[in-house]
Amino acid sequence: MEKFRANPKAFAGANGTDSVQAPETSGGTIYTCPMHPEIRQPQPGSCPKCGMTLEPVMPTLDEGEDPELADFKRRFWWTLPLTVVVTLLAMVGHRLFPHGLPYQSWIELALAAPVVLWAGWPFFVRGVQSVVHRSPNMWTLIGLGTGAAFAYSLVATLAPEAFPPSFVAMGRVAVYYEAAAVIISLTLLGQVLELKARSQTSAAIKSLLGLAPKTARRIRPDGGEEDVPLTHVHVGDTLRVRPGEKVPVDGVVLEGSSSVDESMLTGEPIPVSKRPGDKLIGATMNAIGALTMRADKVGSATVLSQIVQMVAQAQRSRAPMQRMADVVAGYFVVAVVGIAFFTLFGWGFFGPEPRWVHGLINAVSVLIIACPCALGLATPMSIMVATGRGATNGVLFRDAAAIERMRQIDTLIVDKTGTLTEGRPVFDRVVAATGQTESEILRLAASLDQGSEHPLAAAIVEAARAKGLALDKPENFESGTGIGVRGTVAGQVLALGNTALMEQLGISVDALKAQAETLRTAGASVMHLAIDNVLAGLLAVSDPVKASTAEALATLRKAGLRVVMATGDGVTTAKAVGIALGIDEVHGEVKPADKLALVERLQKEGRVVAMAGDGINDAPALARADVGVAMGTGTDVAMNSAQVTLVKGDLRGIATARALSVATVANMKQNLGFAFVYNALGIPLAAGLLYPLTGWLLSPMIAALAMSLSSASVVFNALRLRHAKLVG
Repeated sequence: MEKFRANPKAFAGANGTDSVQAPETSGGTIYTCPMHPEIRQPQPGSCPKCGMTLEPVMPTLDEGEDPELADFKRRFWWTLPLTVVVTLLAMVGHRLFPHGLPYQSWIELALAAPVVLWAGWPFFVRGVQSVVHRSPNMWTLIGLGTGAAFAYSLVATLAPEAFPPSFVAMGRVAVYYEAAAVIISLTLLGQVLELKARSQTSAAIKSLLGLAPKTARRIRPDGGEEDVPLTHVHVGDTLRVRPGEKVPVDGVVLEGSSSVDESMLTGEPIPVSKRPGDKLIGATMNAIGALTMRADKVGSATVLSQIVQMVAQAQRSRAPMQRMADVVAGYFVVAVVGIAFFTLFGWGFFGPEPRWVHGLINAVSVLIIACPCALGLATPMSIMVATGRGATNGVLFRDAAAIERMRQIDTLIVDKTGTLTEGRPVFDRVVAATGQTESEILRLAASLDQGSEHPLAAAIVEAARAKGLALDKPENFESGTGIGVRGTVAGQVLALGNTALMEQLGISVDALKAQAETLRTAGASVMHLAIDNVLAGLLAVSDPVKASTAEALATLRKAGLRVVMATGDGVTTAKAVGIALGIDEVHGEVKPADKLALVERLQKEGRVVAMAGDGINDAPALARADVGVAMGTGTDVAMNSAQVTLVKGDLRGIATARALSVATVANMKQNLGFAFVYNALGIPLAAGLLYPLTGWLLSPMIAALAMSLSSASVVFNALRLRHAKLVG
């Protein structure tokens, strides 16, 4: 497994030692807003734009309870008894005291003041900040609503003579301390529920962080062994992994054999056999055998650390669908305040007695029920849960746009080597031209290929070394991406590649054309070796098709996707593999520019194209495709060019990614639809538009309950994605 897209510095610890749980900066944890990820600050607080509680960009395992949650819970429980008493007194006081309770307004003031002025103080602070920052939000409405109800009641208590007789009931001017107190208590309750629910959206990252072991067993140069903290493991250390233990870091098996369960990172349930020379991924579980390994990647360089960083980055990105919600929310609060004023004066001038009392209460109800928080949370919560769900299934999304776009894919272009096939080719045979020997052809080809990172080159080099052939160092090495390599070995000018390279150099391949076609028909990849511009022989390498490929392609076709194969291999080889896998459209001997042109042609035909590949030669097409899908077993360049990475390099992950995309977008639409419908129905009801027909008026307390539950319901609906059924 090669390096994923991540910033290694993001995991640098304060002491210079890398750690998967290290903060983003040396200064500590960075906090951001789920609705406005551009807001970043080094301490907890609230968002200056929306007033929402900030949360860590990168959750950690050792963090305690959210301080904001703890504060709101304390304020809620300490003042709840006061809210209950003042509400009972206001609602049933006239029954308990038929002739009136002396100083009742003053008693209600004493009970409600701590609730409004202490428990609700954070809400008023956020409301003021929203005005200062010229970013009206839900706290603007709550501050106006509760402030108006409390201020009106306070004036009615201190100067009742200032009110007309129509405001007097039961011997006193009607007050609404209970409405202000209940609104504050219900808002606190809603925030507690929302914060608890939001904490669950980071469960996926925390579960990934929890995979890493705390210690590693290091073998000292003298042969002794010691358990050391994971942060003390360095590249090159020799480690022992005993049966039942987790692999501490990424590395290579030196001794021993075992089966390793990689399902926690790849989603693949079948354990993978490991022998000397095989790669190990940190945090995977060793089964029954003991292994000795060399540490190759530690700290921020490990696959686990970079997966965590990718998931965190994707969770904080903004979905295109959010733009609509942002535009609407930008004007929403101003419109609501306007509606509240129209409600106040409409009832005040034209409503039944007591007109202005009705106007005040209905205006407060409008302000309270029209909370834009549900609208703002609709897409970020879905994205956070979806990216975490994808990571636990071996699918990593670069950003929210990739999640939203993936469901629209109708055409998939796939590379062959490393995508449809294992990507670990095995050398087959050599065919020497007249006057050449097979061993010399293999030796020269392997000498030249020492400078290449292509899997086919690795197979040739390994075969030559297995035969004990002495390899020379290549000079003037050049790689023609997707077609072959050139260079000088022992004074001879060599060219090794497909027929496209030979044609480019003007070298005839007719002498061995029949043999090459026979090998290609059998599914082998054939490379031509030319010495001093003369064809000297052929080398055939076989790359077995992945066991999961046929199932993955069947699933994708069932989902309605058109599958196209484009490979740098010969046309005959490509067609042989295509026939075996049921792929109708096959393009062979294509260069990187040809793959790019294929993507562009299909897009011009109106197709929404995904490109799946793992090599440098796939990078241009991956970047141009509507969605680029990189195999996690491929190169850094490929993964840096793609929007989706499949950790296991298994095409079944594309079906999983597409199903998750469909479920996520549906979830976002549900959330947005709920928020719009909620406000479309709630605001007219709160304004009293149904009163002439039904006689219904909405109490501010009921409006507060509805407002609190609306935000929590959006978060809980997003959490359903954790259990959505995915194919693949």
